[in-house]
Amino acid sequence: MNHANATNAMNATNTVTDLDPITVQEALRQVIDPELGCNIVDLGLVYDTVISGETVSVRMTLTTQGCPMHESLVRGVREALLQVDGVKEVEVELVWDPPWHPSMMTPYGRARVGLA
Repeated sequence: MNHANATNAMNATNTVTDLDPITVQEALRQVIDPELGCNIVDLGLVYDTVISGETVSVRMTLTTQGCPMHESLVRGVREALLQVDGVKEVEVELVWDPPWHPSMMTPYGRARVGLA
């Protein structure tokens, strides 16, 4: 294989899709809180996302500290983001400060759960 072919082959296997916050947010909208029937973004549960290379870090909360769905929601975040082209690793940090409040919901989220 000559140098040009080797370079092209290497580039083809090492191409990483550019991740952007909108793509990450849309993937997180696929994660539904089964108790409320609304996605975690519009519920206001996602506080921050950071994209670093092929890793996406999510800082999020739950509606209550004793939420019985915490493992399911964290697993859902990981699974949704790992479906995005270019994501190889997902880190999820559950935080309790600031505490979640219904005022953190988007207008869509409030309407979806009957608060609008």
